[in-house]
Amino acid sequence: MRLRKGGNRHDAGERPQARDGSALAVELRGVRRQYGRGAGAVHALAGIDLALPRGTFTAVMGPSGSGKSTFLQCAAGLDRPSAGSVRLGGTEITGMRENRLTELRRSRLGFVFQAFNLLPSLTVEQNVLLPMRLAARRADRRRAADVLGQVGLADKARCRPGELSGGQQQRVAIARALITSPDVIFADEPTGALDTGTAAEVLGLLRRAVDALGATVVMVTHDPAAAAWADRVLFLADGVFAGGLEGGSPEQITARMAALTSRPGALAEAAA
Repeated sequence: MRLRKGGNRHDAGERPQARDGSALAVELRGVRRQYGRGAGAVHALAGIDLALPRGTFTAVMGPSGSGKSTFLQCAAGLDRPSAGSVRLGGTEITGMRENRLTELRRSRLGFVFQAFNLLPSLTVEQNVLLPMRLAARRADRRRAADVLGQVGLADKARCRPGELSGGQQQRVAIARALITSPDVIFADEPTGALDTGTAAEVLGLLRRAVDALGATVVMVTHDPAAAAWADRVLFLADGVFAGGLEGGSPEQITARMAALTSRPGALAEAAA
């Protein structure tokens, strides 16, 4: 069952601030990403401007090849844009040295992927604590127990990933993303490998992370039902954002996608 929006959600004036005092969790200005040169160049991102407040849940949708994965990689510091500026939690990461960028990703960002990316040789607790270990921070087992409790896996700490269902493994991935209280959680098709019921449970956890914990979630998805859990849905095509939808239902999101992709030039017109 979908969690009701509102209630515990932070109002715009009550959102926790970033570490430099900024109320923005993610900010992209003029971001472009080009692969190759000359006539064969691919413009995966053709000039992205975006500002996402803290304590919000944003879904990014678009057809195959629209630039969704490139957007997420550039926004999360996993790939460097060809031009433009990216700020995370008020910190400018464009041009940041790789060792500092790696440290920032480990300590201030959380990631949830379709494939779970858990280490099979480690226990659930050890997988959850891995970001703290990689960031050279003390492995706080109380904190691990707390986040495992938040995702309903308090009794699975000593299990191995292979002993869990797919939905439980994704819950572990969410706990791992929460362990460092990150500025932003980036989710890349987090329900793509799950059945409908399990997907709803996982999306409910991401929704609760925003509403109850003040987290910021940026999710790339192809699924209108998943996108409907977000506060805002942004539509991406040909490397540019082509409109958005506030709090839409799966049916409304599907209709908007159909309208935006129904004929050549429609996306460009919507973005204008």
